Amino acid sequence: MAVVGGGWAGLAAAVRATEKSHQVTLFDMAPQLGGRARSVALPEAVLDNGQHILIGAYTATLALMHTVQADAGALLWRMPLTLEYPDGCVLRAPPGPAALSFARAVAAAPQWSWRERRALLMTAFGWWRDDFQAAPLATVADLTATLPERIRLDLINPLCVAALNTDARQASAAVFLRVLRDAMFGARGGADMLLPRQPLGALLPEPAQRWLLGHGACILASQRVMALEPRGEGWCVRSDHAQEHFDAVILATPPAEAARLVEPLAPPWSASARSLRYEPIITVYLRAPSAARWLPPIRALRTSATAPAQFAFDLEVLHGRPALFSFVISGARAWVDVGAAATARAVQAQACVALKLNPRDIDVVHQAAEKRATFVCSPGLDRPPADVAPGLFAAGDYVAGPYPATLEGAVRSGCEAASCI
Repeated sequence: MAVVGGGWAGLAAAVRATEKSHQVTLFDMAPQLGGRARSVALPEAVLDNGQHILIGAYTATLALMHTVQADAGALLWRMPLTLEYPDGCVLRAPPGPAALSFARAVAAAPQWSWRERRALLMTAFGWWRDDFQAAPLATVADLTATLPERIRLDLINPLCVAALNTDARQASAAVFLRVLRDAMFGARGGADMLLPRQPLGALLPEPAQRWLLGHGACILASQRVMALEPRGEGWCVRSDHAQEHFDAVILATPPAEAARLVEPLAPPWSASARSLRYEPIITVYLRAPSAARWLPPIRALRTSATAPAQFAFDLEVLHGRPALFSFVISGARAWVDVGAAATARAVQAQACVALKLNPRDIDVVHQAAEKRATFVCSPGLDRPPADVAPGLFAAGDYVAGPYPATLEGAVRSGCEAASCI
């Protein structure tokens, strides 16, 4: 069988299919595997094409890392859910069962009045009582409209943009509640933050490549698949180098590329994939030799029209990279529009406040802009299904499923596609 696409969904599909004794050939148009979550070798250092975090509820991703012998304990910095701002506003979940941990964190939050804390706890209890269901067309802003403004600014909006990469005014309440259910109200440790301690390539793409090659799979990098053609009971996969026949195909490319390949075969599926809208994510890497180290190595940031980043990471603490920080702008369409130079200046000014430094003490090292980082996770979104045609399946974080465009959504989709073969 063939897997087309070597991102996290394609790698998950290839590994799980290989475990089922399929002879797998994986095609990827890029020279290295990883898709939109990969490492990039630059003159300054090996950096990621964007800062990513995982959470404890990413069970499929953690299981896949275990399969390919990527040691999550060594590769990920595990810490309780923490939202700490430079001005000292803190929400920190203590150890314990997920729901109780959340309640204790809210009850102990020093920045909120008892009325604000009570309102959040009562609202969360209502979500739990209603089995975390929301009206199909409700946004996160609709869902949380009765909460105090301070709660929405300090907690709801940052969680929404971190989980869905979509502003609360546009984000699906149903998907947001699904993420909350599995993370904050699910199994113990589900809300824990898992911060990469190595470049993204070391988390999954490189171990998965070694595992696949060691188990007899064939990996064809730098080969773009030009067309898929039904042939008997299987499929002919025509790349820019050759063509081969396979009994089944898992299409794990980005949605635009999948739509191109599927257009002659399943026009409605192709139209559904083409209809998705996207939100960018920008990561700005800064060097600040005079900055004090952060513990924990992540900070939430106050955003405004001139301060774009929602989170910042201390990469010296995480990766051992001296004086290096990453500032992440989710839902970054407006900042893509103003341009890289203006965005870098805005982040540099924001970093002066967060790091308590002067601009001359902070240098911009690199800026990574993933313009199609995720689909816009809006209410009632009709995502394309996994079944495309007999023997042809789609995998990716955009394929119909309960999760937004996350690493976990991609991995789950790849595993499910492999189970259909």
